Amino acid sequence: MKKLLLCAAIAVFGLTNVNAQGGFNAGASLGLPIGDAGDFTTFNITLDANYLWGLSDSVGIGVATGYSHYFGDSINIVTTSIDYDDQQFLPIAAAGRFNLSDKFKLGADIGYAVGINDDNDGGFYYAPKAQYGVSELIDIVLAYRSISVEGGSFDALTLGVEFGF
Repeated sequence: MKKLLLCAAIAVFGLTNVNAQGGFNAGASLGLPIGDAGDFTTFNITLDANYLWGLSDSVGIGVATGYSHYFGDSINIVTTSIDYDDQQFLPIAAAGRFNLSDKFKLGADIGYAVGINDDNDGGFYYAPKAQYGVSELIDIVLAYRSISVEGGSFDALTLGVEFGF
């Protein structure tokens, strides 16, 4: 099932790039795990890609995917050390962006994050975002990312850069 979703995501992005009429964005973010994830992970790296179609000058909708990696922590309890595994996810989501001005955007990605690890099935994914345009093709992105999994959630506050092509 995970391979099927990965193939579907690759196909969607492959087909949208054939119609190369702008709207493709890719970026990278660094994050601090919070909530449940903060108890057993130390750091997060996220890679994002999306393709947005403009509904108007201020609204865009589309598809988004990426890769999110949570680095496992090592916790010492008296004389025992517990090592938590890294956790990886592949989000597949609908994306929406609203331009408040020439420089500021608000948006969200909502969908499902496929768990790449054998011990992780994934879960509901959402990522509200605020973006500031540094230039016409570069945005600074602040996002809260959450993946609801059985028994808890993987949440992170991320800061990164997004490039438009």
